[in-house]
Amino acid sequence: MSHPSTLRSDLRIIQNWIQPSSQVLDLGCGQGELLAFLKQDKHCKVYGLEINPDSIVSCIEKGLNVIEHDLNHGLRHFKNGSVDTVVMTQALQAVRRPDLLLDDMLRVGKEAIITFPNFGYWRTRFYLMGKGAMPMSKTLPYNWYDTPNIHMCTFHDFEKLCRDKSLTILDRTVVNSDHQESLSTKIWPNLLGEIAMYRVTR
Repeated sequence: MSHPSTLRSDLRIIQNWIQPSSQVLDLGCGQGELLAFLKQDKHCKVYGLEINPDSIVSCIEKGLNVIEHDLNHGLRHFKNGSVDTVVMTQALQAVRRPDLLLDDMLRVGKEAIITFPNFGYWRTRFYLMGKGAMPMSKTLPYNWYDTPNIHMCTFHDFEKLCRDKSLTILDRTVVNSDHQESLSTKIWPNLLGEIAMYRVTR
């Protein structure tokens, strides 16, 4: 049995929001690090969707149930309420219609856990203001022409979307690029937080 400290720092936070023995669907699950931990240590029934063939092979080698799927096609193959929690880390900004995918996540799951980079972070604002160019950073490491991020948003944008959809925010964590919390990020999340982590439900 592994310890949560062996997980990537953001995944350590996420696993605390997931109940033991629950059913979890991870969208864009990568190499399956979170799913493998949940399966082994929290005895969850886990599923993953991933588009990268090499990552899928890595998941299969870990004994995980993962299929190749483009999130832009939605989750139409999953029944309503078929899992407890749907997770999507660092992918909300990369899909064509994040609003519709969020609807689908909460159709399939009772809860959704979403993380995304905050475009309102102060360094991002100053980069754009000072250089007059699209920002690049540890959390936004791409050029404007090759970035997968097509719908950048801020904490305020996402919370307005939740209000518009009458969603309830169960938990919110505001962290820096190393996924660490601080008093300042709690006080001024939209200005000082680099990464947003939310747990929401209907």
